[in-house]
Amino acid sequence: MTSDYTTAALILIDVQEGLDAPRLGQRNNPAAEANMARLLRHWRERSRPIFHIQHMSTEPDSPLRPELPGNAIKAVVAPQGAEPVIQKQMNSAFISTDLDTRLREAQIASLVLVGLTTDHCVSSTARMAGDLGYDTVVVADATAAHEQRSYDGSHHAAETVHQLALAHLHEEFATILTTDQVLGRA
Repeated sequence: MTSDYTTAALILIDVQEGLDAPRLGQRNNPAAEANMARLLRHWRERSRPIFHIQHMSTEPDSPLRPELPGNAIKAVVAPQGAEPVIQKQMNSAFISTDLDTRLREAQIASLVLVGLTTDHCVSSTARMAGDLGYDTVVVADATAAHEQRSYDGSHHAAETVHQLALAHLHEEFATILTTDQVLGRA
């Protein structure tokens, strides 16, 4: 993986109001959105490529359904100007979207991924990005996860879910860095 991200696209995944729904349980990393905003500001100041991903759920009880307020992208990272918003219905931002086409047409080979949630849409997007040949970074402190109940009923704390999701990605599909490390290289 490269250590220079000056030509990387910043991809903000599902940073939506509905992912704060209490029914989703405890979440780790309350500073995730602030770190996303720091990265977004850095990319904007340098006129680098930015893509916002918005989940348009078709699940009946999802807070991310298009007609619900929870579908809105959080104000702290809201798109500005001509920044593209790519809407998806699957976990990966590459499935049934034109994200890959847009990236390839712009000759973008490196991606910096941030967003919600680490173990779902961020992970599935990172896995596909790695498989598609992109040099991919997932920013550990600009992502977050919720607590999970396992198949056997056992409980896993949000921080454990987050760290394991990152561990599964690191050096296989992506490089895991912090916001400060990315800013130091971009």
